[in-house]
Amino acid sequence: MDALLGWLPWAFVAAMGFFALGWLGARFDVKRLISESRELPLSYFRGLNFLLREQPDKAIEALIEASKQHPEAAELQFALGSLFRRRGEIDRALRVHKDLSERSGLSVEQRADALYETALDYHKSGLLDHAEKILLGALDDSAANDNQRRAILELLLNLYQQERNWRRAIDVARTLDADLPIEKRRFSSAIANFHCELATELRVAEGVAGARRYIDRALAGYPQCVRANLLCGEWLAGEGEYAEAITVWCRIEQQDPAYLGLAAEQLLAAFEALGKMPEGVVLLTRLQRQYPSLDLLNALFKATLKSAGPLAASALVRSDLYVNPTLVGLDRLLEAQVLAATDETRADLEMQRALVHSHASRLAVYLCKNCGFKAKQFYWHCPACAGWDTFPPRRTAEYDTAERHLAKLQAEHIENKQVNA
Repeated sequence: MDALLGWLPWAFVAAMGFFALGWLGARFDVKRLISESRELPLSYFRGLNFLLREQPDKAIEALIEASKQHPEAAELQFALGSLFRRRGEIDRALRVHKDLSERSGLSVEQRADALYETALDYHKSGLLDHAEKILLGALDDSAANDNQRRAILELLLNLYQQERNWRRAIDVARTLDADLPIEKRRFSSAIANFHCELATELRVAEGVAGARRYIDRALAGYPQCVRANLLCGEWLAGEGEYAEAITVWCRIEQQDPAYLGLAAEQLLAAFEALGKMPEGVVLLTRLQRQYPSLDLLNALFKATLKSAGPLAASALVRSDLYVNPTLVGLDRLLEAQVLAATDETRADLEMQRALVHSHASRLAVYLCKNCGFKAKQFYWHCPACAGWDTFPPRRTAEYDTAERHLAKLQAEHIENKQVNA
């Protein structure tokens, strides 16, 4: 106990010493910061002020003046080049970034940044071969750190997708995911889509057998790839292999049943080709009951209208509307009623249907969940943001119905668990 008490004064002195060193260090940093701030030209701060006020033209003028006074300030040049590029002045941005990349005295990381920015300028201007050459050179240079290498690889991936060079895109995407655990890999879906793109291209040259190699690779790397089974089924049906095509399309139910609507009309056509149309209608009726979809309903409506007439089609849609009320479903109901109407009532029904159809057609669109792009047709690759698998397979008119249906299923599941307990 006495020994411990003897150490207490020394511990207090040591603590005070550490405090004094921290205080002196902080004063030194503050003094250095003030000193460096005084060395910066006033035009630099004016440029920052203009940027904050979202006045890029005046910001550029101020930063050009600042860079003339301090041409050695690399960060000023980076900021200036980025502003030029944002304004669409790619030539001026390119000159700034190329000068930076060739400047002596830059740090290793700054040089890697300058090369990346130069490649980005070429990429924006459409000179993809120049951009690729610079990016590959930067990758070969071991100076880039991990974050810089990842940024370079991601720009390369974007470039190869623009060039439709799917094999190189696959290699780069795999490299980006290589060091990550499976649950954190970002490009599994994109790689599967790249294989599907290759399969589509090779089908013309090598037929279905050659294309299926890449379909199999897509599914091996990403078993949830619905697109692979949709394509495979379509090609098999085109070769007259209807039974095998139906088997392949039915696998989508295990992957993601929301996508079944995309194969609905082809499924029914395959059953019809086999002379088994009633079986196809039974299958789609069951799928529509379990996984309500406007595309499934449309396919069922057309098949029923063709085989049993407008009254049966009207009854089909009416029963579905009670469970899944949508404006598009109402449009189909009115269409059937117009076909079955007498001369006295047809004019009124046609007017009602025209009004409903006009509004329903605006709602029956696919919506990219990444950027909000709307499209009448389904896309695997968003034309606006270039994202893969960003379009949910349901049209916007279905969202409320789908959410209600999901809530109903969850409530039934909870109720069943409570009963069983």
